[in-house]
Amino acid sequence: MEEQNFSNHVKWVPTFHFFVMPVLLLNFGWSIYRMIHLGFTWDGLVAVLTAAALVTLMFNARLFALKVQDRVIRLEERIRMDTLIYQELCRGKVLPRSKAEAKRMMQDLKNAGAEAILLACTELGMLVQEEDAVIPIYDTALLHAQEAVRISLLD
Repeated sequence: MEEQNFSNHVKWVPTFHFFVMPVLLLNFGWSIYRMIHLGFTWDGLVAVLTAAALVTLMFNARLFALKVQDRVIRLEERIRMDTLIYQELCRGKVLPRSKAEAKRMMQDLKNAGAEAILLACTELGMLVQEEDAVIPIYDTALLHAQEAVRISLLD
């Protein structure tokens, strides 16, 4: 099975997307049409409210599924990053596939709206350099070292 990420997790479920959704939306529209053209009745109101509830349920079901899927993808990415740091970088290994994975993750972050990336683990500077990034990178190890030098030169 291919690893999940935000680029490949879109899935169409034909019975839901091409049958259930259109039928529920048509039912909602038809209920409103009947109530407008036949006049207000309690049965008409119940039909419109029921159709509205079903449409709301349909959209919530889809959103909840997407949220769960997004959380699973984020968890998988955290596990991959954890493995990358502790199984490779802490042992002095920088593999090409790891560099490619880090670049893909940075692109996904940019696509999700990130404006910068903070390398908050000292080993990540071994893997990612500024020229690899699609958005600004701030390496905390480098920033701390520069500040330590600046402070030591003041005295």
